[in-house]
Amino acid sequence: MYKRALEGYEKAWGPDHTSTLDTVNNLGNLYKSQGRLAEAEALYKRALEGYEKAWGPDHTSTLDTVNNLGNLYKSQGRLAEAEALYKRALEGKEKAWGPDHTSTLDTVNNLGALYKSQGRLGEAEALYKRALEGYEKTLGMEMVKTYPPALNTLGNLGRLFHQLNDKEKSRLYFLRARDGCQAVFGSSSDRYKNIVSQLRLLQGESSG
Repeated sequence: MYKRALEGYEKAWGPDHTSTLDTVNNLGNLYKSQGRLAEAEALYKRALEGYEKAWGPDHTSTLDTVNNLGNLYKSQGRLAEAEALYKRALEGKEKAWGPDHTSTLDTVNNLGALYKSQGRLGEAEALYKRALEGYEKTLGMEMVKTYPPALNTLGNLGRLFHQLNDKEKSRLYFLRARDGCQAVFGSSSDRYKNIVSQLRLLQGESSG
């Protein structure tokens, strides 16, 4: 369906129209989820170049694709490139939307995950906490319970504190993530089951 839409947009509006580029970016997301990373990278780069020409380097659609390309590079282990892209996206989103916009906070969380993978745990903790506090401030405590990116940050904090051997903090964050994932995705979802497994592991370590 994306290919059909893309072909139609290219014929109707041309290869560099922003609606065409939106579909290019979406097809890149699909390929990334399928593990077709080289194809995804080519599409993200095409979309990014087109957005920069059409809207400039600091437009929010440009920055979304910058963030997507950062995610791709992180998954490939290209961490220095990913960090540069996340920082670019974060700086641009802070200027465009402010520090507590949910899209800004999504990139804060992504940069935290990158730092954790590099062993920069103190920096990761600060970014995860900033993301969570921002979600709570912007959305409210009740909405955070059902907002998937916030649940992702809760799980990230649980895993971080587990690595830091602070089992009590880890358990508290995992419990919040578990309840939210059950409400949003259901108890048969992989996300819920993963959190439950983490809690069981903590329980076993504590009792052992």
